[in-house]
Amino acid sequence: MHVSQTLIFALIQGITELFPISSVGHGVLLPYLLHWPNVQANPAFLPYLVLLHVGTAVALLIYFFRDWLTFLVALFAKDSKSSVVAKRQRIARKEFILLVVGTIPAVIIGGLGAKKFASLFATPRIAMIFLIVNGIILILGDRLLKRKGNRNMDDLNFKEILIIGVLESLALIPGFSRSAMTMIGGLMYGLRYEAAARLSFLLATPVILGAAVKELPKLHNNHTMLAMGLLGGVVAGIAAYASTWFLMRYFKTHEIKALRPFGYYCVGLGGLVLIYSFFV
Repeated sequence: MHVSQTLIFALIQGITELFPISSVGHGVLLPYLLHWPNVQANPAFLPYLVLLHVGTAVALLIYFFRDWLTFLVALFAKDSKSSVVAKRQRIARKEFILLVVGTIPAVIIGGLGAKKFASLFATPRIAMIFLIVNGIILILGDRLLKRKGNRNMDDLNFKEILIIGVLESLALIPGFSRSAMTMIGGLMYGLRYEAAARLSFLLATPVILGAAVKELPKLHNNHTMLAMGLLGGVVAGIAAYASTWFLMRYFKTHEIKALRPFGYYCVGLGGLVLIYSFFV
């Protein structure tokens, strides 16, 4: 893999991981469209992509540093005598527990079907089809969820966060977006767009780090891919931080049809590439 290829992959990853348009789907389609069969056929391709995701996870940790710090402080601090502070502690503890519970489905499903899901990375047409499906879900989600949500993350119960976690697991299939599925799940249970986006981004960190623990050891003998992955991780992290900053403001100011533009993009890109594949 060349430096230019890594920079392209990293920029695409950093942007598409947080936007609800499937970073994995783009990661599969990119070498197909640019005719880089040597990249896609490389057995280290999946661990390499995971390393780019780690850059995204670091960017999210930095952006939501105060949230994670609040969780840690609330977990180990004694209950405050101030009713206001005590309430904040209870909310922080519940939100942290919800994140733990919401991560469980991805860990179980990813662990049980890891080999099957990994094999899908070699099939661009799968990514095309599910990218279209992802777009349709985004469009219909905005249409079906007409009532404006007014719940926050801490208003969710364990059943609801488990279902959102199951939806998140669909992102193991190239073309499905993790952020899209978690946001749709959050909206389904009455979260505001901004709250759904925050939940999605906070859930991303433990899932990505879990995948890193599983996949990154496979790069220890592949020094070239490891070096390219580290470079790409830094670039992806910078792009991801900028994407997070933009999206949190976007969802704060767009409470109607906010997901629809991303849905149209997924349907359009997936459809065009699918048509293209029949003529190649």
